[in-house]
Amino acid sequence: MKIFTKLRRALDRITGLETFHNDIQAVHHEISGLRREVEDLKLLSAKTFINQIKNLSTCESLKEFEFKVFSQFGDDGIIQYLINGAEIDVQEFVEFGVEDYTEANTRFLLMNNNWKGLVMDGSAENIERIRKREYYWRHDLSAVQCWVDRESINNVLRENGFDGPLGLLSIDIDGNDYWIWECLDAVDPVVVIVEYNSVFGKDYAITIPYDPAFNRTRAHYSNLYWGTSLKALCMLAEKKGYAFSGTNSTGNNAYFVKKSKLGKILPRRIEENYVISKYRESRDLPGKLTFVGGEDRLKLIDDMPVYDVENNRIAKIKDL
Repeated sequence: MKIFTKLRRALDRITGLETFHNDIQAVHHEISGLRREVEDLKLLSAKTFINQIKNLSTCESLKEFEFKVFSQFGDDGIIQYLINGAEIDVQEFVEFGVEDYTEANTRFLLMNNNWKGLVMDGSAENIERIRKREYYWRHDLSAVQCWVDRESINNVLRENGFDGPLGLLSIDIDGNDYWIWECLDAVDPVVVIVEYNSVFGKDYAITIPYDPAFNRTRAHYSNLYWGTSLKALCMLAEKKGYAFSGTNSTGNNAYFVKKSKLGKILPRRIEENYVISKYRESRDLPGKLTFVGGEDRLKLIDDMPVYDVENNRIAKIKDL
């Protein structure tokens, strides 16, 4: 009898686990359905803003067009303004550093405008999450796990079928952004978005020295030493035939449009469109947020080396 009692209890436990597993699957299915409904509502509500953007021909700054659907800040609206104003021949995009694509500059382009795209991230786990999402089979999207550096980026693009004219390129890798755009020749984008480090200020054309293994947290405990200044990007843009179109109101993304494809988009000056970021992400040695803001952030990294684009030299920030 004891054996039968033990077997019955074991079967009860197995049945309970199966029921629990089924319940979890049902909850997961319900959450997925709710997520799709929320995304559909967000896409629908953005249509009104897009129609308003199409009817505006001039603006004082890009912030007038900002709205957020899937971008981290108001970049979805800015991108809609630029692709409707510039002369876009190929509706394809490439974006570096998308994490799991929950927040990204190109996801609205994918789901609202039905553009074809390629996204890349260094994390295999992030790429796997992207490939499991419903939008991955609903749209023409490729997700590739790779570490972006200037030695391999052009080959990666060509191997994945992106070579030649491109509608939009977005670079956000918190490090070698300047160097990646400088060496990029596999694609020829009309619109280029590059994250800039406003902590570097508006007066210096500087970037971190190139390091293929750069990691902003390991480079300096404060997490403030990374990327490039806006002025360095504008100088590089001029060399590559692009006009500076402005920044978002958060002070982290800069926008450039190919001069031969400007269309209705007006070029702008750094002095009138530089935005210093207000977010305070500085950290102490143990890694806790310290909430240092404004120009005090630069003092934390003024002993770090940067590449001076104007004078072609390596110098410490404090020596500039």
